[in-house]
Amino acid sequence: MGAALIRTQPLALALAVSLGALALWGNWQNGAWAAVSAVTCTNPASGTHWQIRIDYERSTVDSYPARITEGKISWHDTSDGGNYTLDRKSGNLTVVVASSTGGYFLYDHCKLDN
Repeated sequence: MGAALIRTQPLALALAVSLGALALWGNWQNGAWAAVSAVTCTNPASGTHWQIRIDYERSTVDSYPARITEGKISWHDTSDGGNYTLDRKSGNLTVVVASSTGGYFLYDHCKLDN
């Protein structure tokens, strides 16, 4: 009996380690710990869809420096001059674009991972 127990312990340990690694890999693949996330946003008026890439490690959105807090992600897109604020709870995206005539606001929605 003792010899059988000694042979099965390494097998049980290897199985436990393999199952744990698979569980961690699955969480990483599902984006639970992903450093970069692609988020789909929609303009509710036109129905236009586009993606933004949020890099949590580098604090960027589409390569622009971003301020990432628990509640919001804010960034300035130098290509269109827009100042973006994404509410991380609701997915509401507010865009403020300044201009010589006073500027304008856009209200979009992004589908965030839960």
